[in-house]
Amino acid sequence: MMAKNDIVYDPDSHLQTDKMWVIMGPQHPFSHGLWTLKAQLDGEIVTDAEPIIGYLHRGWEKECENRIYPKIIPMADRLCYAASMTYTHLYCMTVEKALGIDIPEKAKYIRMIGDEICRIQSHLMWLAAVGTDLGNLTVFLWSMREREFFMDLNVRLCGARMTTNFPRIGGVRNDINDDFVMYTKRCINRFEKAIWDVISLIDDSSTFVSRMKGTGVLTRERCANLGITGPAMRGTGVDFDVRRDDPYDNYDKVEFEVPVLKDGDSYSRYKIRIEEMFQSCKIIMQALEKIQAIGKNAPYRLKVPSKVPAGRAFMRMEDPRGESMMCLISDGSDKPYRLKVRSPIFVNVSAAKPLVQGCRIADVPVVMAMIDMCLGETDR
Repeated sequence: MMAKNDIVYDPDSHLQTDKMWVIMGPQHPFSHGLWTLKAQLDGEIVTDAEPIIGYLHRGWEKECENRIYPKIIPMADRLCYAASMTYTHLYCMTVEKALGIDIPEKAKYIRMIGDEICRIQSHLMWLAAVGTDLGNLTVFLWSMREREFFMDLNVRLCGARMTTNFPRIGGVRNDINDDFVMYTKRCINRFEKAIWDVISLIDDSSTFVSRMKGTGVLTRERCANLGITGPAMRGTGVDFDVRRDDPYDNYDKVEFEVPVLKDGDSYSRYKIRIEEMFQSCKIIMQALEKIQAIGKNAPYRLKVPSKVPAGRAFMRMEDPRGESMMCLISDGSDKPYRLKVRSPIFVNVSAAKPLVQGCRIADVPVVMAMIDMCLGETDR
């Protein structure tokens, strides 16, 4: 005889569950850095999300107001450790525009080489992280192995691996030598063959591809509304790259293609970054030829004044993660009155909610990995 409180199983009934919030991060394998993603779940499906940042905030922009212009260069290195060269380059270009100077041609090409080496090693670190996110340690190991060759090029260029402190206001710290040219060409020739082993590990795996295709879909309109740039934007069919469409230094004097795909999913963003590495190799090889044509004794740095005339200056460039911007307000002294940074990931992370809505909870690490988070530049 059944007791009064016994539960009778009804095979035709459905579970009536409440939605629940799951906290992912800040110390969590899913996150590439210290940040939190609050995800609301209905079963396994994400119905809402809220990104939370600020764990690494250092007051970077305020600190710049208390330092003379040259001493801000090492600080710009630390905005994003994976793309330090591009941020110091952007800062120096902003100050040069405020000064109204044009740096030597040789310095422009050397900066371009440094930027593209930075882009490749940054994308390789992203690819390595994607390997662990998708559950393949071999992808991580092989990608980091390839990255080490480009980190060695940084050492040969300026003596440092990550925080390079190489660009200078008026040019670059030092010229390149014949050994650097030789090792760079050798590194690129090797990389263009070796990277296919890593690509095959991912593209030949139906599990990998199925987890990326159709997940985290963005549209052109959503990109425009959120201000998303870089590979995430070009994966939605937007054909725009600052290097080509608003060229700085001598990017208008080299030939390269801007990869664009229209599906707007995680797989498109993956393919965009893979192709960008090959295009960076083309840019580096052309820049080396241009430098050799200029000659060894050509200047690579100008002497600049210590004080910047009062006024405003604005510059932008194509960072590995999107469009980076700096706005400088000078009061005529040797220190900036205000230096504002526009970080691409600070904007792109705002897309976390529309990216993961409708995905399964297991797909969230993959979707967010394709944004290529760098929290140093996000929090500042």
